[in-house]
Amino acid sequence: MRRRLLLFLASTGGAIGALAAVAYIGGFRLNLTPSEPLGLWRIVALQRPVETGDLVFICPPATASFEEARRHGYVRRGLCPGGFAPLIKTVAALPGQRIEVGATVIVDGRPLPSSIVRQSDGEGRPITAFKTGIVPLRNLFLHSSFASSYDSRYFGPVPDTGLLGLARPVLTFEP
Repeated sequence: MRRRLLLFLASTGGAIGALAAVAYIGGFRLNLTPSEPLGLWRIVALQRPVETGDLVFICPPATASFEEARRHGYVRRGLCPGGFAPLIKTVAALPGQRIEVGATVIVDGRPLPSSIVRQSDGEGRPITAFKTGIVPLRNLFLHSSFASSYDSRYFGPVPDTGLLGLARPVLTFEP
């Protein structure tokens, strides 16, 4: 009886692992962060140049600031270079656009909705905002309307080389 149970558990675990591998290869990802609705998402290949307003999956660059962000719990572990999980964010600005960061974010003179810039995180730790500037070539300025999102308001533009594709919800729910 015990041997059958172990065999059943091993078979079930193997089947779940195989299903997870197939889903991962197919571009499916679980979002467990509040920046976008929780649930199952899919990465869809981008067949055109990225545009402002696109909701994308992007790997953050493997930098010291993102390593610190992971230690603070702002980003999670995952399979991107540097061991980070991909982010789901909206492209708020493209190369050449001017970003002004103050109490809120302004892109080319227009206020970015839902872009209040916080002075501290949810734990009361100080958080430094990005400095005002022009989005460099081959970079994107990313945003989430979630008030406590860790996005380009704080880490600045990121290289577009980490762009995985468009983010499309498959089965999501709001908490």
